[in-house]
Amino acid sequence: MRIGTGYDVHRLSEDRELILGGVKIPYEKGLLGHSDADVLIHAIMDAILGAAALGDIGKHFPDTDEAYKGISSIELLGRVKNLIEDKLYMVGNIDGTIIAQKPRLSPYIPQMAENIASVLNIDISRVNIKATTEEGLGFTGAGQGIAAQAVCLLEEMMDYQAPAAASANSYNCSECKGCIRTGNS
Repeated sequence: MRIGTGYDVHRLSEDRELILGGVKIPYEKGLLGHSDADVLIHAIMDAILGAAALGDIGKHFPDTDEAYKGISSIELLGRVKNLIEDKLYMVGNIDGTIIAQKPRLSPYIPQMAENIASVLNIDISRVNIKATTEEGLGFTGAGQGIAAQAVCLLEEMMDYQAPAAASANSYNCSECKGCIRTGNS
């Protein structure tokens, strides 16, 4: 098992959509950033990459690269999933916290968890998302920005053996009895 943490923060700005956990949330402001600025997904990606000792999202998806301008962070999360699968890891669980004074996020949390679980190809019971305020304190409490923290547990896939009739890209895991490359179980 390997554990990673992630943290991200973005400034709130007018004329931007507010996207958290891959969910567009109706609000008067959105988060400013090179991509869609989804702080929750960014924190989760950094937690996953950290657990796998693969650096951070800036290393893999630099904000100086026009290819990532306006890109969906959910799409980037899928790319992070591919990176860890190449190292024979899979996500054991994710625990994320969004820190925002406004808007009220509880109605959107189930969809956020579903989006994350779907992209990572894990059961929704392995994803926990919560939101909190800072009681009016700090930049998040003053409504200047939104932050997120995440923790990830990665499981190392052991005892992989390529079946005789399978291609070189297929792996069987004695733990899950399925193929992490395809998500079949």
